[in-house]
Amino acid sequence: MTSATVVIQQPGVVMNPGSGEWSTGICNVCDDMPICCFGLFCPMCMGCYLASSYGENCCLGMIPGGMAALRTHIRLSYHIQGTVCEDVMMVSCCGLFETCRMAREIRRHK
Repeated sequence: MTSATVVIQQPGVVMNPGSGEWSTGICNVCDDMPICCFGLFCPMCMGCYLASSYGENCCLGMIPGGMAALRTHIRLSYHIQGTVCEDVMMVSCCGLFETCRMAREIRRHK
């Protein structure tokens, strides 16, 4: 007679542990002045640059919801805690500051 194995816990996805935090604050514009000036004077170009430097299509920065989707992907890739709702709110309410922070995060991880 064979014995059956009882599964008590389902296997989960094992992710590399990260710090769980953004490497810079949202108002740390002086950490990378060229990027922040670029975002201030040409936000649409900044969105395209950000998407392209992350490996996405550059048009992602110009479509509605594209930057929120990009923020979510960056957050998940770099193991930063947060929610999709928070991603949408941060991009909607603090757009330029958040775009600059996302660019700083990508630069720090490359």
